[in-house]
Amino acid sequence: MSGAAREPAAAAGAGPDPVAPERRGRPRSAAADSAIIEAVLRLIENGASIGELSMEGIAREAGVGKATVYRRWPGKDALMLDVMRSLDAPLPPLDGDSVRDDLVSLLEFLRRRGLAKRDSALLRTVVSHVQAHPELWDEYHRTVVRARNDALLAVLRRGMANGEIRTDRPVDTLADLFVGPMLSRVVLHQWKDLPEGLAEDIVDMVLDGVRPRPQAAAG
Repeated sequence: MSGAAREPAAAAGAGPDPVAPERRGRPRSAAADSAIIEAVLRLIENGASIGELSMEGIAREAGVGKATVYRRWPGKDALMLDVMRSLDAPLPPLDGDSVRDDLVSLLEFLRRRGLAKRDSALLRTVVSHVQAHPELWDEYHRTVVRARNDALLAVLRRGMANGEIRTDRPVDTLADLFVGPMLSRVVLHQWKDLPEGLAEDIVDMVLDGVRPRPQAAAG
């Protein structure tokens, strides 16, 4: 494995893989799963593109039979989704006690994800390969990225319900106000630092603007 640390598969809350069919029979071997995913990552590290990968070549690299791969994944797209998930960190636990703290946790997750991508040539390569395949990229967003957005929306709705966040604006727009500055720095301005404390600064500045306004006294 390269110098970049590889994080546990599957972001929390992403749900079952809709690409793969229901599996029956004897339990899957975690060791075989890991060997196959590691084989894909090695092949990509060595310069192979997604288009050049084949299930047969992956099986040879992993030291398993082709049938072993197909028992786990019906095709290369389903396998690549799990490869992407293997490079994902799980969402942080949200204790629900503080809207601010939960928002900070979610933005800190984005900050650390941005740092991982900057530090990991492998992660950058895998992401660029998957982005070049729109159907695969859309499926990744539908099954993984949406779970992160849903977690953010749930926190904001809780803040709206308990009076911490104004209710006269669409919750999707409010979500963009929080994640937009972090994503801008991670994706569009990659030369800018991602210092510790950035998540707290963004959350506190945005919260200051989206708190409910005091009602004007009746004349």
